[in-house]
Amino acid sequence: MKKLTHFSSKGEVNMVDVSGKRTTKRGAVARGKILMTKDLLKIISKQKIAKGDLFSTAKIAGIMAAKSTAGLIPLCHLINLENVKIEIVPEGDTSLSVTAEVISSGKTGVEMEALTAVAISCLTVYDMCKSYSKEMIITDIHLVEKWGGRSGHFRNKKG
Repeated sequence: MKKLTHFSSKGEVNMVDVSGKRTTKRGAVARGKILMTKDLLKIISKQKIAKGDLFSTAKIAGIMAAKSTAGLIPLCHLINLENVKIEIVPEGDTSLSVTAEVISSGKTGVEMEALTAVAISCLTVYDMCKSYSKEMIITDIHLVEKWGGRSGHFRNKKG
């Protein structure tokens, strides 16, 4: 088993020291879904949500979340993000698919930033739509792909 780097020699939790790592271009893509009723997706598709522009608001929330990941998840490094893209598209007639791509040049990866962006984008959709229907399920949030750094390229075989 690989040595766990989030623990000191005394077994105490600590932030991983990345000071000796090379700066490289890194990226990650994460995806998730929010399941809902057909009627709610119809309302969303017609852009009739009373709280405003659902897609723009959820995208901005995801971008802000990616930028705030280090303040939300203990031991995550503060990372200078160079680009965050959020895509929200209908999938079938009962769900939205949310994808986040995050790019940075740094000493550590951006997987957590991509995953956080997806989660918060989905939560924003839920918040903006809950007055229409609470029958929504946020699901399948996962890392699709990551590249750069010592561990190289990873593509999730499960999607």
